[in-house]
Amino acid sequence: EQDVKYKTQSAKSLDTTISEISSDRSTSGTELSAVDEFDAKLKDRCVAKPETYEERSKRRADEINGLKEALNVLESEASLVQGHSHRHHRRHARGKSLIAQ
Repeated sequence: EQDVKYKTQSAKSLDTTISEISSDRSTSGTELSAVDEFDAKLKDRCVAKPETYEERSKRRADEINGLKEALNVLESEASLVQGHSHRHHRRHARGKSLIAQ
């Protein structure tokens, strides 16, 4: 009878241990899945992907068009500044010639 009681307690203890280990394994599996998902996202963002010829070509064409537009803006601003400066000098010179007369 003592032997049956001991074996029953031992079996209950083993059942509890199996239940805890199964729960730990399940939790570890869930954590591993989350870590694997994070790792995949991180690799996707960090690993350099080669650009296709079409992508490089379009990016460079866009850059060249942007630079041409910037050059046009700068040239038009420069011509406005030069035109304003030239008119200012003519008025100033005309005023001096009227005073000299």
